Amino acid sequence: MAPRPNAGTKGVPRADREQEILRVASVAFGSDGFAATGVADVAHTAGISKALVYSYFGSKEGLHAACLAEAGGLLAAEIERVARDGSAGVERGVRTLAAMFAVLDDRRHVWRLLHDRTAPADGPAAEVVARYSARIEALAREGVLELLGDAGITDELDVSAMVRTWLGIVDSLMDWWVAHPEQGAEEMTRRVGRLIAALVSDHTRRGRTD
Repeated sequence: MAPRPNAGTKGVPRADREQEILRVASVAFGSDGFAATGVADVAHTAGISKALVYSYFGSKEGLHAACLAEAGGLLAAEIERVARDGSAGVERGVRTLAAMFAVLDDRRHVWRLLHDRTAPADGPAAEVVARYSARIEALAREGVLELLGDAGITDELDVSAMVRTWLGIVDSLMDWWVAHPEQGAEEMTRRVGRLIAALVSDHTRRGRTD
């Protein structure tokens, strides 16, 4: 029997083999970090040769960049989905976090992969992260403009400060959640809802007494 078109090793289609390599590599890079992960480790876990990994991705850096592109695309797509669902203001922020928790609940290594301090500071990986970060920041700015616009605030420095504040809050909450694996996505969403409700309630109460 002739091999199938685009087949990989042992008759596995190339696209399927590539996805399996990316899955294994993403877990490795996200769990152990770029510096501590070798191509041999990925190949061994995937049950293939190092040569095959190199033939698909060219280098460890190429493999890492491909993992980052897939991870960043996954997360950005969820955030964009929320941005188009009609929610606004604080509700949009909570729904965005809820979507992030849900999509990463069984793959928290993806968050660590995207925030790995041992990853190269330049090269293909850094370029992928820069594109992902710009995509996320643009979505954050869109939400902030809407939120502040409803309050009559248009000062560009206010917008810039709020964007950085919101992104910092998201990173901090995600870091905390990833470090607490016993906290499921739904539980964490309820926790965030309580925390934000408390902040909004306190702000409203203080405004009435001023």
